[in-house]
Amino acid sequence: MQTSHSAKSLPWRIDAVLLGHARPYTRPGSVSAIDKQPIDEPVRIETLGLVGDEQGDPRVHGGPDKAVHHYPFDHYPRWREDLGDLERLRFAGAFGENLSSQGLNEGEVCLGDRFRIGTAVLEVSQGRQPCWKLNDRFGVADMARRVQASGRTGWYYRVLQPGSVRVGDAIALEARPFPQWNLRRLGALLFERRLDPAELRPALDLPLVPSWRKLIETRLQRGAVEDWGKRIEGPQPD
Repeated sequence: MQTSHSAKSLPWRIDAVLLGHARPYTRPGSVSAIDKQPIDEPVRIETLGLVGDEQGDPRVHGGPDKAVHHYPFDHYPRWREDLGDLERLRFAGAFGENLSSQGLNEGEVCLGDRFRIGTAVLEVSQGRQPCWKLNDRFGVADMARRVQASGRTGWYYRVLQPGSVRVGDAIALEARPFPQWNLRRLGALLFERRLDPAELRPALDLPLVPSWRKLIETRLQRGAVEDWGKRIEGPQPD
């Protein structure tokens, strides 16, 4: 059963918990679990994510540093303005998220934030780097690029303490070790393809996931930005 979101509630609470199963996707040979569906009963959260949730391509999705994906429902009105009143945008799950809420966004959430959600303790590990599967999901050729450019990416958690979560559970901030580094700032550094060492070097003091650390170190070494074509546009025909 799908339920729409009503007015923003305080304190922060989980408005939807969603799981997906890996299925053949739109392009030959591709598999995805981006089609997440809401679950009403409690769901266990373990080190690799929500029990019962799947990933279509474990090479780039899932794992301890991408265990749980959180996307603010606050962004949905803006997407409806941009794309029209799509049915997909009336309910949580359009972006493949596991958790949906209102009142938290990338300008407020910081890298390394620790939240107690239900009985689990989760730590913000990275912002989402959108991929081409969003293009196909929305039927918009540059949707992944739009999500990235907008900063409305959502974020991932790693699991510090397994537990369970269900709709209505509170989201409680327990620690904020890097208050100067909200996800909007960090996302701008990466996604706006900045090369200034004075901006990049301070980020290396953060507990970055290995791929983000390598990205920044490579920019500093080469003085050039990386090619995102394959991630943003997807595999190209031979």
